[in-house]
Amino acid sequence: MSTPDPSTLSHLTPDGQARMVDVGEKPITARRATAEGFVRVSPELAACIRDNTLAKGSLLEVARLAGIQAAKRTDELIPLCHTLPLDAVEVRAELLGARVRITATARTQSRTGVEMEALTAVAVACLTVIDMGKAVDKGMVIEGLRVLEKTGGRSGTYVAPPAPAGTSKDGTA
Repeated sequence: MSTPDPSTLSHLTPDGQARMVDVGEKPITARRATAEGFVRVSPELAACIRDNTLAKGSLLEVARLAGIQAAKRTDELIPLCHTLPLDAVEVRAELLGARVRITATARTQSRTGVEMEALTAVAVACLTVIDMGKAVDKGMVIEGLRVLEKTGGRSGTYVAPPAPAGTSKDGTA
C-alpha cells in the first residue's frame, strides 16, 4: 500500500503534521447526521433494563442523557474536530432483545458536518450502558457503531448500506 501525498490530505500540513482544517471560506449550510450503535447484554441485564430494577436507576434514560452531553463536548474529546453550534441533539436508547440500540441525530447550521457529534453521542451512550449495567453483566460488547445518514455540505447526502448479513432490522442477532 502506498503512502498518500500529505499535500492532498486536508488534515495534514505539506510536511505531514496533523492540523485542523480551515473551514472559514465554506458556506454555512444546514447539516444533519444520524449514527447508531448497539450494546450486547446478558438476558439477566436485559430483564433488569426492561423491569427498570437497576440500583443506579434507569439505564436507558441515563445513557440517553449521557449521549446528549457527549455530543456537546465532541470538540473537547477529538483533537481536530471543530467546535460546532449544535441546534439539536436527539438520542434514543431502547432495549431490543439482548441488545440496547442507541441512535443519535445531531443538527447544526455550520461550515462543517456533525457526523462526529452523532458518533460521539452514540459511543458515550453505549459506554454509559456498560457503566450502568456492569454489576449485573461484565461481558457486554459494543457493536456496530456507524453513521447511518448525513445531509448537507459539499459532499451531499450519505445513507449507509443495510446492516451486515446476520443482523435483523431491529438489531437482534
